[in-house]
Amino acid sequence: MGAVVADDGPSGVKAPDGGWGWAVLFGCFIITGFSYAFPKAVSVFFKELIREFGIGYSDTAWISSILLAMLYGTGPLCSVCVNRFGCRPVMLVGGFFASMGMVIASFCTSIVQIYLTAGVITGLGLALNFQPSLIMLNRYFDKRRPLANGLSAAGSPVFLCALSPLGQILQHEYGWRGGFLILGGMLLNCCVCGALMRPLEPPKKSEVTKEPAEKKVKKKLLDFSVFKDGGFVIYALAASIMVLGLFVPPVFVVSYAKDLGYQDTKAAFLLTILGFIDIFARPICGMVAGLKWVRPRCVYLFSFAMIFNGFTDLMGSMSVDYGGLVVFCIFFGISYGMVGALQFEVLMAIVGTQKFSSAIGLVLLAEAMAVLIGPPSAGKLLDATGRYMFVFIIAGIEVTTSALVLALGNFFCIKKKSEEPHTKEEAAEREELNKSEDKTPEDAKVDSIEVEQFLKDEPEKNGEVVTNPETCV
Repeated sequence: MGAVVADDGPSGVKAPDGGWGWAVLFGCFIITGFSYAFPKAVSVFFKELIREFGIGYSDTAWISSILLAMLYGTGPLCSVCVNRFGCRPVMLVGGFFASMGMVIASFCTSIVQIYLTAGVITGLGLALNFQPSLIMLNRYFDKRRPLANGLSAAGSPVFLCALSPLGQILQHEYGWRGGFLILGGMLLNCCVCGALMRPLEPPKKSEVTKEPAEKKVKKKLLDFSVFKDGGFVIYALAASIMVLGLFVPPVFVVSYAKDLGYQDTKAAFLLTILGFIDIFARPICGMVAGLKWVRPRCVYLFSFAMIFNGFTDLMGSMSVDYGGLVVFCIFFGISYGMVGALQFEVLMAIVGTQKFSSAIGLVLLAEAMAVLIGPPSAGKLLDATGRYMFVFIIAGIEVTTSALVLALGNFFCIKKKSEEPHTKEEAAEREELNKSEDKTPEDAKVDSIEVEQFLKDEPEKNGEVVTNPETCV
């Protein structure tokens, strides 16, 4: 797959697909929940901040925008840090940053200070946790990776349903300063999740095989060779178009219901419905994506999920009452959960384990620009027309377009490499024949060992976890 990055995991280690991987999955579940739900949960404190500092709602909304911008925009920086220092140290530092940002924000005396603390510092901390957790999940799971991605992605709706009411309780009991302080303490759990990310142990090799590895000096901190992969370029383009409209409906659906004349609590319940459906849609979609017939065609399932989401937006634009919005939220929750469960699984399948740490950073950077453009442009369209129908229609067109780009691009532009498995099998057979002979050259013996490590299932050698005092939890 091209040049090898510094912290790429041992190349000869088979993903255990279980064991300590379930602890890694649990940590990834929590990190995903905090990363995606926290920027939305902080919004419950906005009214108190408006009253405290005498500012407008648009000023407080920048806190969530900065959090999301840091989560997406610092992708390349996270890739460099992971490739240089490893996943576990980066996550421990990120958990500390995320916590300290909220703790310091509880003592702030101006909104600008909150931008820098709760926005920049906490957002950077969440980013330093989110990306490495996905990289470790990719290393620990192979056959069960679609299910693992679906379960970890379910952390987003679960934490959203939990953090929003918790934030309201904290605000009522302790005010926004006490709420920020307690949430900062909760974010220290990111450090615990980082401690769960044990590195996989490389297989034991003979002294002959160690010599070539020691000669590899050039290591890339950010591997731009992923742009030579046509599948990655198509994915990055499609993902950038998708996020232009993907996050727009959840932002405006509550206001849509309020403008139709429904109470605030009844309007807010729409997001609860959406989140509840999303919780079940993600792991179920992960199970479907892991089926033997579906997994090789996972990119087309992802395209279907985006078309489903875009079509739901188009149908939602015709809603004229609360019942119509409820039906919209149900189907949007299903399609949104499918997209969330598949987006990183498809990227992992396209670029492979070696390049995933660099690929995800570059994709998140491309998505960051679209995230900052999407909702504000939809808001301007709403101000100009005064009709939510056009907002939902534009969002649906953008998501549907991204699905067509991904599906058609992969179908017409990506060549299938059907001969590669056969050549590996033939190589394995030849090496086994050479090994069976008594007078076998030393080089052939070394090659046979490497082939066996790559192609044979040896649970007693592959997928072991480092258990020395430095890496144990």
